[in-house]
Amino acid sequence: MNSGNGDDRHPTPKPGPDRPPRIPLPRASVEDTGHPLPDPAPRPAPLVLEHRVLKALLGAWALAACSPEETAAVEEHLGDCGSCADEARRLREAVGLLHPSESLDLDPSLRARVLDGCLERRPPRIPVPAWAAPYDAETARLDALLQDFGDAEWHAPVRLRWFRKDEPTSRRTTVAGVIAHLLTVDGLVALALGLPDPMGDVAADRPTPAGRTEAYWRASHYPPTRAVRAPWREQSHDLVRTVSFTGGGTGGLCVPYGDFELPLHDAMLDRAFECWVHAEDIAEAVDYPYEAPSGNDLHQLVDLAARLLPTVLSARRRAGLAAPPPAGRHLVPAGEPGRSLRLEIEGSGGGEWLIPLDSPAAVGSAEHEVAHVALDGAEFCRLAAGHVPPEEAAAGQVGDRAAIRDVLFAAASLSRM
Repeated sequence: MNSGNGDDRHPTPKPGPDRPPRIPLPRASVEDTGHPLPDPAPRPAPLVLEHRVLKALLGAWALAACSPEETAAVEEHLGDCGSCADEARRLREAVGLLHPSESLDLDPSLRARVLDGCLERRPPRIPVPAWAAPYDAETARLDALLQDFGDAEWHAPVRLRWFRKDEPTSRRTTVAGVIAHLLTVDGLVALALGLPDPMGDVAADRPTPAGRTEAYWRASHYPPTRAVRAPWREQSHDLVRTVSFTGGGTGGLCVPYGDFELPLHDAMLDRAFECWVHAEDIAEAVDYPYEAPSGNDLHQLVDLAARLLPTVLSARRRAGLAAPPPAGRHLVPAGEPGRSLRLEIEGSGGGEWLIPLDSPAAVGSAEHEVAHVALDGAEFCRLAAGHVPPEEAAAGQVGDRAAIRDVLFAAASLSRM
């Protein structure tokens, strides 16, 4: 380096014939010199093993458990021995069967089975009431689905669907908006139990599920984000804990929904039902598979919808949305058998229900059966959620067509936002 004052104390040597260049020239490839290439390293000779030994190694070879030398010896032998080659092929196919491909999604009944196994060994000091167990299970399943969501998934568009006056309707929101909806409607149960209202100071125009949800959405300065998950999950834990500490004795407490009321045990089933339905909406939005509830829980959800059908049928008839009773029929006294439809639910969670057609106070009667409808359990619940058109719902229909239509449309009218 030049110091800048003309004093070169360490001058850079100039290249000359006796000095190597300061920057080495590129090295020539041995292939360009004309010299012969070096001999490759000799490969080790394969093991020389007897036929019986090689045949005994076929199982280890199929499991990729042989040493490199043994593998080379076996594979060289397979090219010359047809019987061993056939045996090796069969063993490789058998190894493939030892590790079948399985879905990463857990069986919905796994949680219930694990809890049952634990509780057989140590019964809980404070058991969860049977009518609250589906809500406990469905909120846990939905929370497991949400735990790995990134920002893109939380803002994925979701369309809520239901029926209003026999017409399909929908409302567009996001995954976070759906959880906010569940938070506000679960808050109706929280209020009935004396727990804090998640709405806080936000006032709804109407104390209905839709009214509370719309008010909560409007009051948010920004669209709901992943931050809504924590208060929703904390509230779901509080609900299960509270009804468990009461020993199930609060099951008859009424929960007002604005336009109607439900006993607490039915309200908890209703919340479990909606949690599952909206979990399916979320899973569909992010293209992820989601299973129906376990058999026992699904049976309770179907039973709730079946028990509500007579009241809904009566309300639809008063509103002119259902056919009047046939000529010559009259309302039977409360508790008396009347004209009925047999609802048969197939598959997991199935059973049979006799639905009184002319009065919610009547009793379903096999002797007065006028129609029979068969449906899959999950399909019936999706009908009651407004996700399946009534005309496309029933797998089997026999009997009075007007009665069948009235029941299917009544099931769809159970849906709401």
